[in-house]
Amino acid sequence: MIATGRSSPARVVVVEDSVVQRAKLIAVLEADGNIKVVGEATTAVEAIGLVAALRPDVVTLDLNIPDGGGQHALEQIMANTPTPILVLSSTVSDQSSTPAVEALVAGALLAMPKPARWTTEFESELRRNVQTIRNVPVVRHMRGRLASRPAPADRTPTRSLADPPARGDARAGGPCVVAIAASTGGPPALATILPGLGDLVVPVLIVQHIHPEFVQSLVDWMARISPLPVVVARHGQALRGGCVHIAPGGTHLHVGRDWKVELTDGPATVHRPSADQLFESVAARCGPNAIGVLLTGMGDDGAAGFSAIRRYGGRTIAQDQRTSTVYGMPRAAQRLGVVDQQLPLGDIAAAIRRAVQSRSSVRS
Repeated sequence: MIATGRSSPARVVVVEDSVVQRAKLIAVLEADGNIKVVGEATTAVEAIGLVAALRPDVVTLDLNIPDGGGQHALEQIMANTPTPILVLSSTVSDQSSTPAVEALVAGALLAMPKPARWTTEFESELRRNVQTIRNVPVVRHMRGRLASRPAPADRTPTRSLADPPARGDARAGGPCVVAIAASTGGPPALATILPGLGDLVVPVLIVQHIHPEFVQSLVDWMARISPLPVVVARHGQALRGGCVHIAPGGTHLHVGRDWKVELTDGPATVHRPSADQLFESVAARCGPNAIGVLLTGMGDDGAAGFSAIRRYGGRTIAQDQRTSTVYGMPRAAQRLGVVDQQLPLGDIAAAIRRAVQSRSSVRS
């Protein structure tokens, strides 16, 4: 027999209570030829039992299903039969608490908005995402650990950045800025780190690879658990100490002139927003006072940016393999030799605070 080089088909369980949507979804997935739908569920109870029995490679999960809802199904699956889950959410209008973002924090690997109209582009992206996450090793997830966290009572006051050094010489050291980047598995990682940054008095800039429709909801969710204010970064917005600025979808996030947020459409990269673009910008503006943090994610986005931070004398911190959902991005930086500290997720917030404190003491 001649080997074809193709892997075995991805075995998928589809969880969707609409007959029409379920039939469409199955047809779209199996049009790939290397995806096989091995089970269908219409309720949370059915989904939990089916995943346990079939042990599929991937679950596509609609959040609006009977018998407890998709969130309940996801929590039970991740607690008992950890499986890569791709959420399809049609509930993106409630900006105060988007279920898709809560699902990502609870352990789903990816979330896509359910389309009002199925397009060739969306269908291709869906199949590509299924193939992307099929081999991601997932671990049991503690149900309710983050979702039950109460909103903070108040927020740390923000302050304007100090005047930049003369002539903008980054090597002389601009104001301290913390830049964080994450991809797959990023929302729960961010939800672990941000609550530990309550006493930070420098700006925090974040790039999270996520569908653009979910960015505002990600910001709202993180604002509920963060002691610092969390906002969507806006072009021309002044960077504020003690404030978290999250990049909007489809644009790169930079530190611009006069220490203001700069958003750009290009150049085109694999990801927009790009971790490399953020890190390189912070390195050029802040020099040795740049602090880069690279979290879980597929691919190598951020490694080149870490090189820039190190070149200008800044500090780099990466999540370790054991606690990363996907170790791709931290591994790429580690292989380049541009990681100062590689730490478990639970130790990163303290490391950020120490790095900021060390740079503040040098400047004082």
